[in-house]
Amino acid sequence: MAISYEFCKFVGAMNPYSDGISIAPYCGSPPTVESLAGRWNLDPVLLAALVGIAFLYVWLKPSHSRRAAWAFGIGWAITSLALISPLCALSVSLFTARVGQHMLLTLVAAPLVGLGLPAASRRMPGQELWATSAFAAALWVWHSPGPYDETFLSPLIYWMMHVTTLGAAILFWWTVLRAPADRLGLSIAVTLATGLQMALLGAVITWARVPLYWPHSVTPYEWGLTPLQDQQLGGALMWVPGGFIFLFAIVAPLALALRRGADRTPVSALRGA
Repeated sequence: MAISYEFCKFVGAMNPYSDGISIAPYCGSPPTVESLAGRWNLDPVLLAALVGIAFLYVWLKPSHSRRAAWAFGIGWAITSLALISPLCALSVSLFTARVGQHMLLTLVAAPLVGLGLPAASRRMPGQELWATSAFAAALWVWHSPGPYDETFLSPLIYWMMHVTTLGAAILFWWTVLRAPADRLGLSIAVTLATGLQMALLGAVITWARVPLYWPHSVTPYEWGLTPLQDQQLGGALMWVPGGFIFLFAIVAPLALALRRGADRTPVSALRGA
């Protein structure tokens, strides 16, 4: 069933937040199954910003490590694809696609970008807690029905969502992945807390008994889903795969630290002999 943009504007005019203002999503009108493959977002301002960030990184050369440069480059490429590819248009139709876009940006691209940035010589007091709180606040605010709905009414609010969420995610992952050895325990603790709060948010969305987001009150039918099914699938995507990513982020550095500790043990024993 094809959903016309005019009908979606009618639905937008009926929502309780816009007071008669029709929807004007940044990514355009809801795509059909047939048109999705051609719905690339070639916004010249976005393309210029992405290219500018890449050139700035190459020019500044913040890290002399080739591995760090590769991490930043891959993170930049994933960010670009998440914003330029037809996923942008699909996120107008499906809450699941919007969540998938957010997961790519915050749980895949952001850690890679964080690894591509140099570690700070000094840390702010309580930096782990500040970074964790900022990331959690961005997730909960922008997935609350009111603020989420407003991103479909204004491109400015749409980009406020992306900039604050991705920025907070990069700060969080840079803080925990570049943690010095003496702060490893705190970094693992805040990573666990962040994973739990994201899982809680996903569970709240998954188990909601009614659709929460009016922009998706019609468009999921084009994709064989009811609005509630689309919402539940998006919540589950945040809940389960997101949880596994955080579990890996906890286990990997802990295992590495234990391995390094085991490697140092024989040396310490020999020195003591």
